[in-house]
Amino acid sequence: MAKPSSRQELVDYCLRKLGAPVLEINVAEEQIDDLVDDALQLFQERHFDGVYQTYLKYKITQEDIDRGRAKNIDGVGVSSISATSSTTGTFNYYENSNYLEIPPYVMGVNKIMKFEGSNSVSSGMFSLKYQLFLNDIHYWGSAELLTYSMVKSYLEDIDWLLTTQKQIRYNKRQDRLYLDIDWSSLTVGSYIIIDCYRLLDPNDYSKVWNDSFLKLYLTSLVKRQWGQNLIKFQGVKLPGGIELNGRQLFDDAQREIDTIIEKMSTTYELPPLDMIG
Repeated sequence: MAKPSSRQELVDYCLRKLGAPVLEINVAEEQIDDLVDDALQLFQERHFDGVYQTYLKYKITQEDIDRGRAKNIDGVGVSSISATSSTTGTFNYYENSNYLEIPPYVMGVNKIMKFEGSNSVSSGMFSLKYQLFLNDIHYWGSAELLTYSMVKSYLEDIDWLLTTQKQIRYNKRQDRLYLDIDWSSLTVGSYIIIDCYRLLDPNDYSKVWNDSFLKLYLTSLVKRQWGQNLIKFQGVKLPGGIELNGRQLFDDAQREIDTIIEKMSTTYELPPLDMIG
């Protein structure tokens, strides 16, 4: 099938591109399974179509607040690191537990949506925004739209100064979202909205198997593995005078992979954002 919609159909497509069933592709099924996983990993980590932006909602529990507020005194912490010096002795370091466990399908976290705190101008019924609607806009036409827009902009400036974006730290290999915030400001039952990028699971979205980059890249990976398997038979002649040339097959596949990776960086991968400051 020219448009694979499953894992096996993609494998069959790549084998046909390499000559099957006319030629025998000397690659084991276990090796092909590993290559499919490798191709999917590169596709999901670097291809702009391998992830999609989404928002995850998490409900805060008392256990989260207690863990985030822990001071890790007397060695109570997530992990400890000891450094020993021959002159000054041993130094012990402890890491705080101010993090939330993130599902493994999350590739990156942009930010957490700003939530209201005690320092916000828009917290509770006594906030400026609430009083503005209560006293000045109790019926249509009581305030000009320009005045309303200017007041709202001014309140947003105050809100931005008093309740800045929350500082976060995240590493996709760690599956932990560290929140450098005042955990005392959180309440049990409140929600945190996480702006993140989630992996595109091909089991849920079958069009991933038909991606042009994935088909081309996996075909080259199988070709390289085929050549690598045949390298040790270099110079062996088959019936009819045919001689295996695994080295040539391997080198051709490696050049194809290098070209594909270079094209990935220039065409399919999102450029890194500039850091200003």
